Amino acid sequence: MSNTTTSGSGSRSTMKTFEFGRTHVVRPKGQHQATIVWLHGLGDKGSSWSQLLETLPLPNIKWICPTAPTRPVAIFGGFPCTAWFDVGDISEDGPDDLEGLDASAAHVANLLSTEPADIKLGVGGFSMGAATALYSATCRVIGQYGNGNLYPVNLNAVVGLSGWLPCARTLRSRMEGSHEAARHAASLPVLVCHGLGDDVVAYKHGEKSAQTLNSAGFRNLTFKAYNGLGHYTVPEETDEVCNWLTARLRLEGSYS
Repeated sequence: MSNTTTSGSGSRSTMKTFEFGRTHVVRPKGQHQATIVWLHGLGDKGSSWSQLLETLPLPNIKWICPTAPTRPVAIFGGFPCTAWFDVGDISEDGPDDLEGLDASAAHVANLLSTEPADIKLGVGGFSMGAATALYSATCRVIGQYGNGNLYPVNLNAVVGLSGWLPCARTLRSRMEGSHEAARHAASLPVLVCHGLGDDVVAYKHGEKSAQTLNSAGFRNLTFKAYNGLGHYTVPEETDEVCNWLTARLRLEGSYS
């Protein structure tokens, strides 16, 4: 599946097509009440997360696990691997690959746009997938992608594990003066989790991202820190995700 993005507002001079990999779907075992697109980390693929998500006690959720395009990645010296966008260094000061971010956020929105009208929609991810999920959250509340195109779906929940917030520096200025963006930000539930022992995406980046979102008006944000947790997930964290999603999406069938 490919998405074509236009860089620059209204300019059609530079078109880049990203070829997305295979999408894996985990069907709900119970009544379908919510659909969540879950995004893997750098160099991974959708299938590895679909296997874990299948084991979670969330029978009312349909999980869609796409695979990122394979592209040269600056952090690996230009070596190609699966990546939702290009990244040179993980910090608030690093340049943002807006074109790649927009293409991946649009791919997520496209996957959600065909779901039935009464189904709640969400996006979540791990590491670079979490960064893309949090970027999607900002597109949703502002109502448009970084390139100015309209963001087409309503998100009901966003989860980011071991990630960071791209375009953090420009978020507040993009939201300023828009009452609608402030209203959407205040009501959108966001869960951010990070391990204190993360040696790939430092804990401070997760914490700073949560603070940036909060100060930009994301009032319905939960931040969880895990002692001793590195750049991976543990049952304690997935339990938190299950409880949080069940409560925020008001899923039927108690989580046990």
